[in-house]
Parts: sequence; C-alpha cells; structure tokens
Amino acid sequence: MSADNRLVIMANQMGRFFTPQRGVDSVAAIANHIGRFWDPRMRAAIVAHLAAGGAGLDEPVREAVGRLKEAKEAAR
Repeated sequence: MSADNRLVIMANQMGRFFTPQRGVDSVAAIANHIGRFWDPRMRAAIVAHLAAGGAGLDEPVREAVGRLKEAKEAAR
C-alpha cells in the first residue's frame, strides 16, 4: 500500500467520524484536525494527492483538504 493510499484511508476515517456529528461543521473539523495533528509532510502529500485528482477521497475530505490548500496559499 502506498503512502498516498494510507493517507486517503486515514483522512476518510476522520471524515466518517466527524460527518455524522450534529452541530459540527465536519469539513472544518477535518481541516482543523489535519492542520493541527498531521505532520507537515503528510499535509503536503494529501494536498498533492488532491491536486492530482484526489482519487478515493470522500467529498467532505476533499473540501477540507481544499480549504487547507487555500489557507496555505493565502498565508504566503
């Protein structure tokens, strides 16, 4: 299993945890978790995976990773 596949699995698991919670913006929660707890190399890899098409990423995770990418670009 490639590193990208493992990151996709991890991110989707996180998405499946946050999505059914009531009163929680799941996309924001996923982005916050990845931003706070993932190593910078892991964050860069998942953003690159999304840029390459994001195969296998669930929709809320795609949106969250997209937000991370936008936030990083805005910080430059």
